[in-house]
Amino acid sequence: MFDVGLGEMLVLVVLALVIFGDRLPSVAGQAGRMLRQLRGMADSAKRDLQEGLGPEFKDFDIADLHPKTFVRKHLLEDNDDDRPASRFDGLEPAYSSTGPDDLGYGERPPFDSEAT
Repeated sequence: MFDVGLGEMLVLVVLALVIFGDRLPSVAGQAGRMLRQLRGMADSAKRDLQEGLGPEFKDFDIADLHPKTFVRKHLLEDNDDDRPASRFDGLEPAYSSTGPDDLGYGERPPFDSEAT
């Protein structure tokens, strides 16, 4: 997540010592407490949301709403077993469409004069 090298980390430590001096341990403790409180608030909000949604959404995970996770889960994974049956399953198309890759060089695609 953070691309900080050893030299950059050393500069940050020296700057922290210069800026905060003797108060550095108390500032670090306050920052740790603040992060702990933020995590607790986020967990509480997540728990409240899951309880409020009811039993239908017991498997709901908020991380699934992240765009990368959403795309990976719904578009990139092949979950045909979970797919509900469609009313069009098993039906053949009324006509055979020819894709652009099926046409020979110079051959025109099919044209329906009654449809236009």
